[in-house]
Amino acid sequence: MIRLGSQIRLTQKEIEYFRWLTDIEPAGIRTRADLDAYVSKCKAHYWGVSQDTQFLHWMIDREVARCLAA
Repeated sequence: MIRLGSQIRLTQKEIEYFRWLTDIEPAGIRTRADLDAYVSKCKAHYWGVSQDTQFLHWMIDREVARCLAA
């Protein structure tokens, strides 16, 4: 992730990983709020209480944390 003040930009590798992981295009992400909205959209799309759903949500959270730590 590239940060420019309050603006952010996902790298091509991060975009491809989110697309692979969620099958939802991470388009228009320019701020942390946009990233949070994207994550909420993904989790709402893949909702449930199964272990698979919980694992997917964990993977999404893990990738977001990795991006923000960079």
